[in-house]
Amino acid sequence: MNQTARVTAFRQLHESGCFVMPNPWDIGSARWLRAKGYKALATTSAGFAFTLGLADQDVPYSVMLAHIAQMVAAVPDIPVNADFENGYADEPAGVAANVTACVGTGVAGLSIEDATGRSEDPLYQFALAVERIRATRAAIDATATGVLLTARAEGMLVDGASALPDVLDRICAFADAGADVLYAPGLRTAREFAAVVAAAGGKPVNGLVFGDLGHSVADLSALGIRRISIGAAMARAAWAGFMKVADEIAENGTFTGFSDNPRTAPLNDVFRDDLKARS
Repeated sequence: MNQTARVTAFRQLHESGCFVMPNPWDIGSARWLRAKGYKALATTSAGFAFTLGLADQDVPYSVMLAHIAQMVAAVPDIPVNADFENGYADEPAGVAANVTACVGTGVAGLSIEDATGRSEDPLYQFALAVERIRATRAAIDATATGVLLTARAEGMLVDGASALPDVLDRICAFADAGADVLYAPGLRTAREFAAVVAAAGGKPVNGLVFGDLGHSVADLSALGIRRISIGAAMARAAWAGFMKVADEIAENGTFTGFSDNPRTAPLNDVFRDDLKARS
């Protein structure tokens, strides 16, 4: 499936209903999720960073770009959306240049957030944040690929529920600036999800499920959420299992934590079947 076909498939997924787009962190997790029937996947900046022994947002741009290309190549028959953080630049021109390179990896979509990555100044000022989305839109349009642009308003992750009014203003402005999909990570309540859906003005909204928030796919669909992503939650779940058994061995000298491990054979079977399908 070439990039055009992936973009077309990705756009069709956003036209109606609600779909789950999980976030693998390496080739193996991507191929496993593909084998389980997921129709689209998204990279996770944090999940990938952990595989390198780095904190989220500490992965260099060139390394992340190579990872995105690797993930696209790993699952050649389904769309991949890139978690492209803040575009690896502050100024709109720099974001545009980097977005052009990201589109060149073959992604079907990418997200740009309004978080700076700097604790002392965590969010871009409103006007600059909007201009960054406009520049991203123009850069994608110049490639004539149709890659979907997801604009992220990160205020809820910074200031919690008190940030909702500003987040809604940004969601409206990002939609007007050309975003195809709107995304406000950190939402928890049905009221918050519904408010963002309303602010998006009919454009698809991505809902992040980063833990057990008490919402099912059906619940979020009923609120108008079109796409559900997991962020680094699956990677953190894998790390939780790893840390549990490592602590048990170190502290108790026992190995009971391995009792729920999957056998090697099913993993081998899935990856061998995947290799045959791609041959």
